[in-house]
Amino acid sequence: MKILYIPDAQVKPKVPIKHLTALGHYIVAKKPDVIVNGGDFGDMPSLSSYDFGKKAFEGRRYKDDIAAVHRGMEALLNPIETYNANAAKNHHQRYKPRKVLTYGNHEERILRAVNDDAKLEGVLALDDLGYETKFGWETFPFLQPVIINGVAFCHYFPSGVMGRPTSTARALLTKMHMSCMAGHLPGRDIAMGAKPDGSRITCIIAGSFYQHVEEYMAPMVNKQQWHGVFMLHEVENGSFDEMPVSLNYLLKKYGE
Repeated sequence: MKILYIPDAQVKPKVPIKHLTALGHYIVAKKPDVIVNGGDFGDMPSLSSYDFGKKAFEGRRYKDDIAAVHRGMEALLNPIETYNANAAKNHHQRYKPRKVLTYGNHEERILRAVNDDAKLEGVLALDDLGYETKFGWETFPFLQPVIINGVAFCHYFPSGVMGRPTSTARALLTKMHMSCMAGHLPGRDIAMGAKPDGSRITCIIAGSFYQHVEEYMAPMVNKQQWHGVFMLHEVENGSFDEMPVSLNYLLKKYGE
């Protein structure tokens, strides 16, 4: 089995999304069996409690956030749809991977907004993102892991009574005792170990797949971050060979 993992894309209005189209072409070229979107694909800045009342918050609109997410998802999936349309026309086999998405805390902002203000019930909903109905993803609630061939995927894995994100791959390996993939935290962190039977386990935290600069981070941190996706090769019962694929490589090789 071959699994592609997509970290946080943080799509929002006015940010570049060319890398998503490039990734779509990469997917068509490599044809992973499963595509896992780790969540926070949509940034949803209009619902940010951190920026509320600040100058940076002015002018943000929910409908613009939703439209941006739809454009981003179309950019990612259009190369696959084009490939399948051509395959059908030429009577070739179409490419239909399993598409799994674990909701992130930024998408969870929609549910929090409704919970904080009951008047928004029926006005705002996760369905507005269209992940399931419009784009065909198999979704899992925020912080509910999904296990695929022995690898656990979740936006992040909580730690301690406060449920804060496990912040290092080594801590994740020690806590979970199985192979795990998580996003949420920028950059990449990898830890490896083995079970008593000798089979390999690997934990990876990778949470940045975007071209734009996140304003809440210091400039040096933005420059030092690794941005990209992971291809997991030969996945079997939790063991795999991980291959990082940088955003810059995708743009150079598959950018239009």
